Amino acid sequence: MFRDAALIAGKDLRIELRSKVTTQQVAPFAALVIILFGIALDPDRGILTRASGGLFWIAVLFCALLAIQRAFTIEAADGGRDALRLSGLDPAGIFLGKAAAIAAELVVLEAVLAAGVIIIYGTDVSSPLLLFVATVAATAGLAFAGTLYGVLAAGLRVRETLLPILLLPVLTPVLIGATRSFDAALGGVASDGWPWCGLLLVFALLYLVFGAVAFGTLLEES
Repeated sequence: MFRDAALIAGKDLRIELRSKVTTQQVAPFAALVIILFGIALDPDRGILTRASGGLFWIAVLFCALLAIQRAFTIEAADGGRDALRLSGLDPAGIFLGKAAAIAAELVVLEAVLAAGVIIIYGTDVSSPLLLFVATVAATAGLAFAGTLYGVLAAGLRVRETLLPILLLPVLTPVLIGATRSFDAALGGVASDGWPWCGLLLVFALLYLVFGAVAFGTLLEES
C-alpha cells in the first residue's frame, strides 16, 4: 500500500513540477487573496490582525479547491482514470498517494500565505508549536477529505461547480478548528488552542480511515 502511495504521489508531484501550475497560477492567486483582504481591512489594523487566522484559512480553502480539482483533472485526459483502475494498485494506496500530493502542494501554498500574513498583516507568533501542529492537522484533514470528495465528483460533467458545494460544508470543522487554533497561537492563550487541534486530528483520522476503505468503490463508480 505504501509503495503504491509513493508511486501515485510521485507521479502527481512530477506532473505539477513540469506544468508549474501550483507555483505559477495557484500561488499567485493565494498571494492576491491575502493582499485583497489586507486592502479591504487596512483602515483598521486591529481587526486585520485579529482576523488574520480566519483570513489565512479561507485563502487556504480556496487554494485547496483548485489543487483538488487539478489532482483529478489530470486523470481525466487520455483515459488516465481507466488506466488507474486497471493498474492493479491498491485503492488505499492510490488514496494515500493522491492525498499526500495534495498535502505537499498545500504546504507550499501555506508557506506563501503565511509569509503574506506576517508581512502584510503584521502578525506575531506567540506559540510556534501550536501553530505547527494545527497546520499539519488541518492540512491532513483538507487533503484526506478533498481526495475523497474529489474522486466522488470526478466522473461528473459539472465537477468544477459541484466539488465546492460538496466539500466546503464538510470542511467547516477544519475552518473553525484551524482558525481558533491560529487565534490562540497568534497572540492569544496557547492552552485555548490545543482542544481545537484535537478536533482537527479527529477529523483527519476519520477521513483517513473512511477514505482508505471507500476510495476503491468511488473510483470504480467515477
